[in-house]
Amino acid sequence: MRENNVISMDPEVMGGIPVFKGTRVPVQNLIEYLEGDDDIDDFFDGFPSVSRKQVIGLIEQLDEMKEKLLAVS
Repeated sequence: MRENNVISMDPEVMGGIPVFKGTRVPVQNLIEYLEGDDDIDDFFDGFPSVSRKQVIGLIEQLDEMKEKLLAVS
């Protein structure tokens, strides 16, 4: 498994839930913004410690995972 430069899970940070690396912002917050059709700029305004690069990296990782899952099904 490759090192994840976007997500961190540490029991000492937010109880171990997935957060954007170097922040205390749960990945779930971004998912909720996207599911709610909220403007992505509102997410960045609300969570300035998360960079666009991190969000793009997360989306790229999710795309890779989806492709792998579809390849085995």
